[in-house]
Amino acid sequence: MNYTPGKRSFVAAAGSLLAGAFLASRAQAADQDVRANKLVIQVSDNDPGKWALALNNAQNVIHDLGADTVSLEIVVYGPGIGMLKKESPVAARIAGALKGGMRVVACENTMRAQHLTQADMLPEIGYVPAGVVELMKKQQQGYAYIRP
Repeated sequence: MNYTPGKRSFVAAAGSLLAGAFLASRAQAADQDVRANKLVIQVSDNDPGKWALALNNAQNVIHDLGADTVSLEIVVYGPGIGMLKKESPVAARIAGALKGGMRVVACENTMRAQHLTQADMLPEIGYVPAGVVELMKKQQQGYAYIRP
């Protein structure tokens, strides 16, 4: 088959695009957690009892399955965000749980609505732009979903 310069440019461009897409998909896969057990927990209640239940559930999963096999995130938004403040009644328990292999993230939309800044919050937590969107993304990535 004879290739003209125009065809060679097209073939080279197509090859570059395919190679780029392959490398991008490998990088995306590397960024995603490959642990076998994935769990996302929603907490949107300003209730220490609900928080105790959520933290107990999370710690039981990590204990039963092993921290090295579990990717666990607690997503907090709405009224529940108050429990992530430094002076909340469950602040010490949350801070301790963060050292045990789980991630707790606060919804920045809720924080703005409640006029909270990162300085108001526990220093060890993470942040996501929108809590509900984070829950959706985690479920799309294969995370099991729990709302105590």
